[in-house]
Amino acid sequence: MKVLLQRVRRASVEVEGKTVGEIGQGLLLLVGMEKHDTEELAARMVDRLLAYRVFADAQGKMNLSVREVGGGVLAVSQFTLAADTRKGLRPGFSRAAEPAKAASLFATFVELLRRQHQPVATGIFAADMQVNLVNDGPVTFLLEL
Repeated sequence: MKVLLQRVRRASVEVEGKTVGEIGQGLLLLVGMEKHDTEELAARMVDRLLAYRVFADAQGKMNLSVREVGGGVLAVSQFTLAADTRKGLRPGFSRAAEPAKAASLFATFVELLRRQHQPVATGIFAADMQVNLVNDGPVTFLLEL
């Protein structure tokens, strides 16, 4: 599982011109599911993401989590994160989870997020989405399990 985490001032996702998910300050999560991923990995990733310290404390150090600042989370499925780009000029997707498995794991991931944190918004799995964001910093990390 790979998650590209971006600290944002605001973010939204549109499908067919309609906003389907949006947040103010918080985290935009682009989530890529791989073949070996499990519900247990999804749970570990959720715990890690919600505790990951990327927001500034009173001294300006990245010492606070999204929980601590009361920020939102926008989770967007992104199978291209599972691409193999080590060689050639075209990405390979042999590492990506099959669509049915990825959809189920993404749904589990979002459900676990919502059990532990609010607000949580999402895109629509496998839809053609347009993501809008104001990256704060910019602060972007790739988390892998």
